[in-house]
Amino acid sequence: MRPVIEQKGFVIYPDFLDRPAQERLVAELRAVLAQAPLVQPVTPRGQPMSVRMSAAGDYGWITDRQGYRYERAHPNGTPWPPIPAQVLDVWQEVAGCDRAPECCLINWYGEGARMGLHQDKDEGDFACPVVSISLGDEGLFRMGNQTRGGKTESVWLRSGDVVVMGGAARLAYHGVDRIRFGSSTLLPNGGRINLTLRVVT
Repeated sequence: MRPVIEQKGFVIYPDFLDRPAQERLVAELRAVLAQAPLVQPVTPRGQPMSVRMSAAGDYGWITDRQGYRYERAHPNGTPWPPIPAQVLDVWQEVAGCDRAPECCLINWYGEGARMGLHQDKDEGDFACPVVSISLGDEGLFRMGNQTRGGKTESVWLRSGDVVVMGGAARLAYHGVDRIRFGSSTLLPNGGRINLTLRVVT
């Protein structure tokens, strides 16, 4: 049995991927990003986000002046690459869902990047969880409630950790307050990659 931590309904699998598995996944992601390069998104209000984003799968999540939404193509017009098999294997092992993910959102956090508290609510089937995979530098993950406000809890996610947001945690607010830049040697230039798998339709 893999070790499991549960906090506020979030199910955390520490060290789910060992170092060789992480290295293989980073190599697969480089191939994905060669087809669908990272972009710096802006909010509907036009404010640049501190993370850079791409995606794989049938859909990618987009934010720009037109709003938040899923699209079938990269902003450059090319279709999203397929989700790597290794990522799908993680979903199969932890999601407890008979549907396959349709989107693998790829977020890259450089030094100083963060992600404010938010809900993942643009999907059509909240019975399916969101599965998160951390690679690279440690990130301080904050877990909130289904409404804004109230007590939050935080945990440092390390490279190879996996988080499942399902059940009561599916629509809970969550975010990344900061990263420990340079805390991992996985990515040559530092930074953190976060993959989130979602069923979109």
